[in-house]
Amino acid sequence: MSSPCARVRRVGLFGGTHGNELSGVLLVRHWQQDGAEIQRAGVQVKPFLTNPRAVERCTRYIDCDLNRVFDPESLGRPVVEDIPYEVRRAQEINHIFGPKGSDDAYDLIFDLHNTTSNMGGTIILENSRDDFTIQMVHYIKNALAPEPCPVLLIEHPSLKYATTRSVAKHPVGKYQI
Repeated sequence: MSSPCARVRRVGLFGGTHGNELSGVLLVRHWQQDGAEIQRAGVQVKPFLTNPRAVERCTRYIDCDLNRVFDPESLGRPVVEDIPYEVRRAQEINHIFGPKGSDDAYDLIFDLHNTTSNMGGTIILENSRDDFTIQMVHYIKNALAPEPCPVLLIEHPSLKYATTRSVAKHPVGKYQI
């Protein structure tokens, strides 16, 4: 269980994990040009375009789903000429924001997505025992009230997640229509 008093010092804001989900891409590009609204004293906030080649082509991915290759096998693959683009990109992201599972990893990563399902603004969590993310979700829900903001918990006790956000100490996914 994480400490509820742990200070957040580094936050990643990801857009474009899937290149055809443009809301996160547009937000990241906006924040890269003018990050004033996301900057806070004592916190490094880094907006980051995760899959630029897929964004350029407006397709979900180039070789494989970037949101499925943050597993130890993919992250540890040797870099060779024919390595899938998204596996190489996962290694780069892990280098910048991780390493995954380490004390040096970013404290928090918000991975912004779109969906065609009717779920509105929804927060995705992978761990119900992470005090920090539970408190943060409570804060977000109160800040958005009376607008609804459902929380989807996709926790499985024996599953290790291989998502882009899983590099952080506190991974959070955000879906919107």
